[in-house]
Amino acid sequence: MVKKVLIVDDESDVRYTVKHGLEGLDKEYQVGGVERGEKCIEVLENEVLPDLIILDIMMPGMNGWEVHRRLKDHAVWREIPLLFMTAVEDQTSKRMIKMMSDGFVEKPVKIPELKQHIEKLLHQ
Repeated sequence: MVKKVLIVDDESDVRYTVKHGLEGLDKEYQVGGVERGEKCIEVLENEVLPDLIILDIMMPGMNGWEVHRRLKDHAVWREIPLLFMTAVEDQTSKRMIKMMSDGFVEKPVKIPELKQHIEKLLHQ
């Protein structure tokens, strides 16, 4: 069964690495990417919903915290597992991320580690 993953990150190289890394490890992954929080919301409004969202926190415009709030306020979107992927280093932010999401990975991301997190979330 195809696992649809949406990555939301303003860095094109991160989106590229995650897409090709996951799809290269497992042909059952279909990874789409958008560069802004606003675009994430557009995709959710207009397309087939992903099985999981990978969300960067620090983005221009609508940041990851705001996207998270919008997802959790929506009756259908709140059910989509959310994995934060971030470069934040302070411990307070890391504690908040752990409390607010289904999980998180630190940048620079290691694809096998990311795949393990995704598999765990999709098989709960």
